[in-house]
Amino acid sequence: MQSPVVGEFMGTMVLVLLGNGVIADVVLSRSKAQGGGWIVISTGWAFAAMAGLFTAMACGSHEANINPAVTLATAIVTHNFSKLIPFICAQMLGAFVGSALVWLHFLPHWAATEDPIHKLSCFCSHPAIPNKPANLLGEIIATTVLVFGGACIISRANIPPGLAPFLIAGLVWGLILALAGTTGTSMNPARDLGSRIAHAVLPIAGKGSSDWGYAPISALGTFAGGALGALAIRVFLT
Repeated sequence: MQSPVVGEFMGTMVLVLLGNGVIADVVLSRSKAQGGGWIVISTGWAFAAMAGLFTAMACGSHEANINPAVTLATAIVTHNFSKLIPFICAQMLGAFVGSALVWLHFLPHWAATEDPIHKLSCFCSHPAIPNKPANLLGEIIATTVLVFGGACIISRANIPPGLAPFLIAGLVWGLILALAGTTGTSMNPARDLGSRIAHAVLPIAGKGSSDWGYAPISALGTFAGGALGALAIRVFLT
């Protein structure tokens, strides 16, 4: 079964399964990858982005947004908002299912991990230093660069078919290495909100708060970054 909506669901699910999965691998107790560090997490997310993009395209979404901020930017640039709600709903559901699969995969490790913040970090972003204006600015900057940088990559007519997901994965890798140390920098409202909902409703052993106080910062920052990225595309690329 192939369709753009199915593609967005499947691609986002794979993105979150692999992306949140690498965080769980590194931070959960008694994982063989425990303590792998930031380079492992950033690299894992880069490959997660690549796999998610290819999955979305294979399952019917040739646009392969797998990110509501990208979907919003696309709608603003093209003046076509018809896909905004269906795509975002599919992406949110895909993120929820991907996070649920992470929970199932690491089932014995939740009880073995004492720190609830480590468990929360396997699902969504949270600030290293809580400072709402700075945290919001960080989410905006990273998401704007993701959207505009991705558009710069795919706007090149001489890129061989199939190469774009690898290049965008490199962009994601660089962004996480450079900018994600402050908040985890979700750059993706579905990855943060869909996964945060999963954290809230799943029976995760010993979990703490889902930190709903930070959720609006992440959502506003990533959607604002998508809109600013669209503005940059219109100014510099059209």
